[in-house]
Amino acid sequence: MGASGLMVPALSFGAGTFGGRGPLFSAWGTTDAREARRLVDICLDAGITMFDTADVYSAGASEEVLGEAIKGRRDQVIVSTKAGLPLGDGPGDAGSSRSRLITACEDALRRLGTDRLDLFQLHAFDAGTPVEEVLATLDMLVQAGKVRYVGVSNFSGWQVMKSLAAAEKHGHPRYVAHQVYYSLIGRDYEWELMPLARDQGLGAIVWSPLGWGRLTGRIRRGVPLPDDSRLHRTADYGPPVSDEDLYRVVDALEEIAEETGRAVPQIALNWLLQRPTVSSVIIGARDERQLRQNLGAVGWSLTPEQLARLDAASHRPAPYPYFPYERQEGFARLNPPLFAAPS
Repeated sequence: MGASGLMVPALSFGAGTFGGRGPLFSAWGTTDAREARRLVDICLDAGITMFDTADVYSAGASEEVLGEAIKGRRDQVIVSTKAGLPLGDGPGDAGSSRSRLITACEDALRRLGTDRLDLFQLHAFDAGTPVEEVLATLDMLVQAGKVRYVGVSNFSGWQVMKSLAAAEKHGHPRYVAHQVYYSLIGRDYEWELMPLARDQGLGAIVWSPLGWGRLTGRIRRGVPLPDDSRLHRTADYGPPVSDEDLYRVVDALEEIAEETGRAVPQIALNWLLQRPTVSSVIIGARDERQLRQNLGAVGWSLTPEQLARLDAASHRPAPYPYFPYERQEGFARLNPPLFAAPS
């Protein structure tokens, strides 16, 4: 995981489908403890040992179901959870204050049925709490043995860098992971956060690697959205993408699927696994069939020519101040290629 000593699998399992409470998470899945245990069995057999969840997923039910699914084999798994998004309307129900983080950690430990969190991440930046307070609280949780490593999710570049600088100044644990949205139809991560991660040694944990369910192979140019697609209910919650940008990527994925005999989502996941700074890609599954298909993303590699075609189909012009470094020789000469693979 980045420059830390935490070793993680290339694929992780996202437990957002566990529990199924509320309009968003019930659309993701309604996996109960029995079904979850079967999915965990398959993951462990395949070498997937990290399981990611959050307190906001199904109002804590995801953590409860995951806790039941890993009961009796806690030492075989890496448990990753997140806190900080609102769980209610009260002033103490959101954010990263000392009181909120301590409560969130204790609640997560109880729901998961464990005595420690292997990775505890802030789900969003809290502009109302000083970073020094946040880091001191996380340090206390690490010193108490309740948290092993700390990370963040959905932070901007300046928010990450300010936190890392404060951690170094005060001797607090540094963030080792940044859980980010990254996919063939959402490459904004590359513009600022990827160069920062390479420079500072953060490992990316990728959420929604199939573009909020758009790269599953079921969405094609000229074909109506399937009636049972969860996008009918969840599209407004997720990252936006234009139809033309989506179909250009889908066309390239389908061509490579024909060449390789691989499924479209396997190709999309394999592309991510070869990107700089990516430590683990989170896969989700509502059932065994989906899980086994996603597992087919590892154990092989796209060719350089196939990677180049996917890069071209998914490329979008960078915004200012990044586009001069892509387009103008004078800017490029001052910096190594921002998006090149590390040597």
